[in-house]
Amino acid sequence: MSRPGAIPLSRRALVGVCGAAAVAVAAVSASWWPGDRPHDGAVAAADGLPHTGVEVSGGKCGRGWDHARPGIQVFELHNGSDRAAEVYLRDARSGAAYGEVDGIGPGTTRTLRADLGDGTYSFACFPDDGAPAVGPKVRVHGGRGGHGGPAARPVDQHDLIPPTLSYQHWIAGRMGPLLDATEKLRSAIDDGDLARAREAWLPAHLTYERMGAAYGTFDDADGAINGTTASLPGGVHDKDFTGFHRIEHGLWHGESASSLRPFADRLVEDVRTLRKDWSQARMDPLDLGLRAHEILENTVQFELTGRTDYGSHSNLATARANLDGTRVALSRLRPLLASRYPRMGRLDDELDGMQARLDGHEHDGHWTPLGELGRMEREKVNADASELVERLADIAALCDVRRTR
Repeated sequence: MSRPGAIPLSRRALVGVCGAAAVAVAAVSASWWPGDRPHDGAVAAADGLPHTGVEVSGGKCGRGWDHARPGIQVFELHNGSDRAAEVYLRDARSGAAYGEVDGIGPGTTRTLRADLGDGTYSFACFPDDGAPAVGPKVRVHGGRGGHGGPAARPVDQHDLIPPTLSYQHWIAGRMGPLLDATEKLRSAIDDGDLARAREAWLPAHLTYERMGAAYGTFDDADGAINGTTASLPGGVHDKDFTGFHRIEHGLWHGESASSLRPFADRLVEDVRTLRKDWSQARMDPLDLGLRAHEILENTVQFELTGRTDYGSHSNLATARANLDGTRVALSRLRPLLASRYPRMGRLDDELDGMQARLDGHEHDGHWTPLGELGRMEREKVNADASELVERLADIAALCDVRRTR
């Protein structure tokens, strides 16, 4: 769920979606990186690649690419206008994007590196607050053959509405079980049965954690229900520390049932309010792909470092619930990804691998504390999760809406 200090996702290269294996069998691939480059032959001398200067401003979009050649090369994209521009290298017929450079500032030159096979291409230039322009079509031949390679058709906001609505409906269906679970937790605390309360705490918390792709729409409710002590001056004693983790701290640090009753009451009321408000909430269609990535990014940052452990030592269980939440988000995006992400099978295998590794630390409802993992096993868990974060960043990039007109 939401955590303070999460690393923001920057737009990534579309070719990252296809990876090195696809490049070996594809006719076209492209990658790019930020940073100004001199608009002369200095870089060509350093990297040994042919460089082509291309204008990307207004009526000059795509001008300068006069001598098409196959193979690996670098395009020096120069913006001579007075406004920033977004630029794509596209298949001239289908519009599928092979590369992009975002935010090329006025008077700035940025690079796009491409390995081109046979096909017809053009640059599309989208200046900020200006009319888009498409450069001349350029035919490349004499390469490895074929037509096109790993590329992705741009996603627009209308593409994302059906999966977002489907996900919203799924979240609505989870509100009842969440409320039931929190009421069981409160009942145990009301009865003064703290052992039963500790048993009820984890199922309730995991029910909430599986709803991870919606946390941006939960707004302040997420902080009240699942917030931590980060940025709270009073720490665990701060008046604004509420919800699951406040109750967790009390249950595993010897607090009395009477001291925890107000927090249990508050948690149930916050969940009820969330369920009521959700019926009127509208998720931003742009969020779903991003959240599919951020769920496990937050898992790496906060669960696998133990930063959210307030006594239950259940971080691996939470990581497992976060994996479930990631799968739910991806399931809604699959119709879009089917024709855009050729590595979906590999991603599924990696999700299965991490799930099996985490499930190996659960025995009869009890999870291995993070601190009891051996060094080698902890490194494997971290490596599995980090690899998935990288892979899911490609999903987020693919689901980022791009200008097409």
